[in-house]
Amino acid sequence: MMEITILVFIFGIMIGSFLNVVIYRIPKGESIVFPASKCQSCQSSLKWYHNIPILSWLFLRGKCAFCKEPIAKQYPMVEFLTGIIFVVLYFKLGLVWYLPFVAGSFAALLALVIIDFKYMAVPDNVNFAALVFALVQPDFLHALMYAAIAAGGLYLIGLLSSFIARKQAMGGADVIVAGTMGALLGFPNFFVAIFLSALLAIVPSLIKRKTGVPFVPFLALATFIVYIYDTQAIQLLETILYG
Repeated sequence: MMEITILVFIFGIMIGSFLNVVIYRIPKGESIVFPASKCQSCQSSLKWYHNIPILSWLFLRGKCAFCKEPIAKQYPMVEFLTGIIFVVLYFKLGLVWYLPFVAGSFAALLALVIIDFKYMAVPDNVNFAALVFALVQPDFLHALMYAAIAAGGLYLIGLLSSFIARKQAMGGADVIVAGTMGALLGFPNFFVAIFLSALLAIVPSLIKRKTGVPFVPFLALATFIVYIYDTQAIQLLETILYG
């Protein structure tokens, strides 16, 4: 049990290291394959031992091995968070064949969260990756149906809201995320996650009233919480509806 947990965590932080590449390069329109990793300050090519997840950052004391410029704390944080996400999902699902795909979907959502916070943008390729991974489940047809209903429903709500407000009220990225949520959660937990995401966004939205806040991070966080606590979410919903 402990050995598998450690292996899952190690695999998770390795994926997290890749996510850092995605987060840095995708918004810039750069390839995530070539060239090899390099220091963002001095442009020196990094050695393989400079890219060991978490450990390299600790051993280098958060500084480039060549120019000694600080390396953003985002790198070890994303790696650690991805490792934790993978372990939590392993505890939730067990060592099932679709675990890597569910974990991959949430990893892609994590990348979207960081990118949206940094750039107020949601790259389609990462967004669609989250959706595709979310669809790889034992009951593919139901996952596909839930994704289509969730995305289609949110799209129609967006059209109606845009018509009433006479301006675009919802972006296409939110619709794709809704599809991912539907595939992962099904119904009625999809609605629980939408409600929870709105609650999570209230305070930040009030604080950043003038500039606004990205909504995808709250959708992603709510999706993860409801996915892990799916039984409790159903019980809460039944209590609210039926007392």
